[in-house]
Formats: sequence, structure tokens, C-alpha cells
Amino acid sequence: MDAPKLTASSLEIESRVATLTFDRDDVRNELTGTGLVNDIVDSVAWCNRNAEISVLVMTGAGSAFSAGGNIKDMRDRKGSFGGTPVELQDTYRRGIQQMPLALHGAEIPLIAAVNGPAIGAGMDLACMCDLRIGSTKARLGETFINLGIIPGDGGAWFLQRLIGYQRAAELTLTGRIVGAEEALQLGILMEVVEPDELMPRALELAHSIAAKPPVTTRFTKRLLKMAQREQLQDFLDLCAALQSMCHHTEDHLEAVNAFLEKRSAVYLCR
Repeated sequence: MDAPKLTASSLEIESRVATLTFDRDDVRNELTGTGLVNDIVDSVAWCNRNAEISVLVMTGAGSAFSAGGNIKDMRDRKGSFGGTPVELQDTYRRGIQQMPLALHGAEIPLIAAVNGPAIGAGMDLACMCDLRIGSTKARLGETFINLGIIPGDGGAWFLQRLIGYQRAAELTLTGRIVGAEEALQLGILMEVVEPDELMPRALELAHSIAAKPPVTTRFTKRLLKMAQREQLQDFLDLCAALQSMCHHTEDHLEAVNAFLEKRSAVYLCR
């Protein structure tokens, strides 16, 4: 399947792992006005459709993961921040809010390799992923309130589900920026490594997931998301349905036989 045509980032594929690198270091990989939101949305949609992809890793080229929105455009009320209130809310709905919808609907695991500052919508983007590994240079801040705005990309929904209401409220209401070690303690980051170890570690994790049965990986990701919003009985019904399909896949038999024969499995994606 042909890869999506990207304007502000690059996509590399290796052994069922896709890596999306934001290539707008000139503006610290800001999300508004760069095409990055469309690149992210299109890449996730492509991964969803492509049975040959099991994991998507996202990271930033240069010094920042993502600086979020363009503050000068906010001041000048232009670009993504221009127009009447009605026009502006529609810009949010049809623009940056497509990003949380796409990431929340991703059928494959998403890993954020946070190489540097992730500020505002940049922090929210990281929180929309399933797993986050940070460089020691990472700094994260839910800084919207400092600019007199709210997390218009849905960040308040994701952050409290990640670290709990009280911690999320404190970060969102103060707008303070935390370093990598505090982000690790808060549970925003899963691991913190030295800068030169970030991508090797993120890819190591990605490839360990991609080595699992592909169909089951997607089913498992679906279950994890459904568990956040379903009642137990409905969730168990879904588990039974998906499990019955797993038992009839060729990859399930291959996994069982490989385990019993003490060898590596070779999966066929079916």
C-alpha cells in the first residue's frame, strides 16, 4: 500500500514499525500552520488500513517534539486563529481536533518518543499516544491557561485519564512546565533515557510489540480502548467475540506451536 503524501514530516517503515518524524524544526514542530496535523491524521489512517503495520512511533526532528500552536498567529488573530467566533470554532473542529479523533481511533499501538519540549498541544499529542518515552531533554507543559485559552484540542480529556483528575487539574490550572524526571514520576512518561538512546529504545519497544501476532495486536488495542468506556458485561461480550476469532486465526496456531516447539514464530497476518 502506497504511503501517504506528507508535507511537513517523513515516514519510515521497518519490520512492521512505522516511524513518523516531524520535520519542521524551523518552527519547533508547531502543529498549527505547518501541515503536521494533516500528516498525523493521514498517517494514522494509513496505518489503520495497512495490515503490514503493527506500531506507529512519533517523534520530532531537531530540538523539540512539538511547541504546539503559533503564538504570534494567536496575537495577530490569523491563520488557524483568525476569523469570527463561529469561523474559529469550525477551524478547531475541522483542524486540530481531527488529531485527537484520529489518535483515539488508531487501531495500532502509538508510541511517542518525546525528544524535547512538548508544550501545549504538543504535550497533548504525546498524551494521546499509548506509550511515551522521553529524552532527558523533554519538557512538558499544559500551558494554555498562560495564554488565556483552554486546551482546545481535547487535552483535558486525555490528561486526567492518564494521571488522574487532581494532578491533571494542577498542571492545567497552573500552566507550569515539568521536566522529564517529574513527568516520569507523574506517570506522563513511562521511561526517561539519554537523548542518544531515545529512538533506539522507542524502536526496541515498538519492534517487541510488532513481533507479536498482528491481528491479535490490533484486537488487543481495541479492547484496551473499549475497556475505558464499556460496562463490564458489554465488555465481556466483546472479549468473547474477539477471542473466538483469535482462536480461529492461523497466527494463533503458529504461536501455540512455536511455544510448544521452543522456536520463534512466523506470523502470516491472518
